[in-house]
Amino acid sequence: MIFGKIDFLNLLPFHVFMKRYAKTLKVHQSLNYHKGVPSTLNQSFAARRIDAAFISSITARHCKHFNIGIVAKKSVLSVLSLPSNFHKDDTASATSNLLAQVLDIEGEVLIGDKALRYYYSGGESIDLAQVWYEQTALPFVFALLCTHHHNDELKRLSRAFIRYPVKIPYYILKASATKSNLTPEQLQFYLQHITYRIGEQEKRGLKRFMKEAKTKRLVPSLGTIRYTSV
Repeated sequence: MIFGKIDFLNLLPFHVFMKRYAKTLKVHQSLNYHKGVPSTLNQSFAARRIDAAFISSITARHCKHFNIGIVAKKSVLSVLSLPSNFHKDDTASATSNLLAQVLDIEGEVLIGDKALRYYYSGGESIDLAQVWYEQTALPFVFALLCTHHHNDELKRLSRAFIRYPVKIPYYILKASATKSNLTPEQLQFYLQHITYRIGEQEKRGLKRFMKEAKTKRLVPSLGTIRYTSV
């Protein structure tokens, strides 16, 4: 199985879990990783160059998925709009760029670890997930774990990931923080803003986002909104 790996800090708990528990999967010995940012993994998944990945929610609407994803209940710290005289998308993003348009927020969209570093630098910004929550009282789902194959194996792994909270070893936390020019404390604080379970509130948030994007004609090809859980 070729798994698309986003090397952002928001998925550190999942990657730690995957490394530890993927040995129980039948596909473990053939598991390979294909790294990339969300926008490129979306394309690779659509072209079936990878078998499974966390796919941006705006492009995952017709995919088979598991009830886990990348979720912000309120603020997220790593999806920001920076002051700018003109709108500028982040080329690494898909959903976040659209979210800024849905919220009618002008500025430069910045996502991922570079956005997190900007946040901790104290620069002026708007947290897009926080604004979404203030307007809707719903969590925002940035991505869903989607698959073309290996449904049974990934379903078991997904359920185990939700059932058993991951404790990240300090040496991994420290190494990841250092690599990203953060402190372990900053990284721990950030991860408290990320959840992964897709429950009823998260599904409502997804549908609301798609509906608003379609209403504003930002994505005219949305069509029927449907998510296929496996």
